[in-house]
Amino acid sequence: MNGRRRSGVKALAPLVALITAVVVFASSCASNAPQDTLKPAGPRARTIHHLIVPVFGVAGIVFVLILGGAVWISMKFRAKDDDDYNEFPEQVHGNFAAEIGWTILPAAVLAIVGLFTVVGILDLAKKPTPQALHVEVIGQQWWWEYRYDLNNDGKFDEIVTANDMVIPAGREIALSIKSRDVIHSWWAPRLNGKKDAVPGRTHPLTLVADKPGEYIGQCTEFCGLSHAEMRIKVVAMEPGAFDAWVKGQEEPWAAPAGDNAEAVEGWKSFVGACTSCHRVRGMTDPASVDADADPTTATKAFTYPSVVNQVSGAAPDLTHFMSRSTFAGAKFDLRKETPACKARGEDWASTPDGITQCLNRNDLEAWLRNAPAMKAMYPGETMSPQSRGMPNFNLTEEQIDQLVAFLITLQ
Repeated sequence: MNGRRRSGVKALAPLVALITAVVVFASSCASNAPQDTLKPAGPRARTIHHLIVPVFGVAGIVFVLILGGAVWISMKFRAKDDDDYNEFPEQVHGNFAAEIGWTILPAAVLAIVGLFTVVGILDLAKKPTPQALHVEVIGQQWWWEYRYDLNNDGKFDEIVTANDMVIPAGREIALSIKSRDVIHSWWAPRLNGKKDAVPGRTHPLTLVADKPGEYIGQCTEFCGLSHAEMRIKVVAMEPGAFDAWVKGQEEPWAAPAGDNAEAVEGWKSFVGACTSCHRVRGMTDPASVDADADPTTATKAFTYPSVVNQVSGAAPDLTHFMSRSTFAGAKFDLRKETPACKARGEDWASTPDGITQCLNRNDLEAWLRNAPAMKAMYPGETMSPQSRGMPNFNLTEEQIDQLVAFLITLQ
């Protein structure tokens, strides 16, 4: 009985192995895989692709040979009956040709793979051209900040944004990757490989997007509670559209119009609750505005607290918040991702019709209502001094509506 049971299990072993292989292969297939590193969309990504494809091929051949040989040996020399288990197999050793062969062949394969790997690494390490656009990438818990050096003076102060990194297609982008807190890792698979963001260090990475489009990525170094929700979105534009985006980002902040009472009240709430962490460059203090005057005549500048790291108040710059398509570390869409809304690009909120049609108001309001319930930021019921992220301000529904009305003016 035991012999028959054992023989049945052995007979099923190849079938189980085949089914497992099919399931594993099928799980790697997806109709919509925005982070597919096997679909390169830039020259640096293609360098990596041209290396990993032949290496995967060699590894596949080795896998088939080793696994096939193991299965063949296990089937050919399997025990015939219970007594056969006690037989000591015939020992074969001292075959000089075989031993040299299975030593030299793997060494030769590894040497060839190593050579092409070094060539690929040297290619990826090439310095960007003088025409490259320089962008500073700062990893934080749990979102990415992007600062642009448009005049190539070494100061990343012309544009400050978050979540969406907007670039011109076809132009080299020289990234300087840093961290403000713990170790992160920036990776947009279709544009280049990974690069760690380490506190106190600056790591360079160069990428180029072949054509306009959206290239998705994420942090790939465990960095805390919401690591999996620290996402990346690279938006590549036609050069002309990118120049228009830059012009819009350089426009100064404008206070809500005096006849937009809801937005003005939201502005007041923003100053009272949000500016200890968030910034709107050039924003004035609504307390200095005469109730009967146009808020744009305000002259008293709001004084921001010192911003050093997330604990002491670093949070996304919201100056042109409505020019982005995501928020909260790119976890949520600010712009609804319908074909019509995506076709509007980063300029989707420039018209009342665009806001009505495309603003993801439900998620934005839910975020303002209770951000920790939307994205894990600290453990437990209450914040500790070491906590990260946006707290629950217990805003009223009226305050939430007013804040949304104000945020809509940040275009």
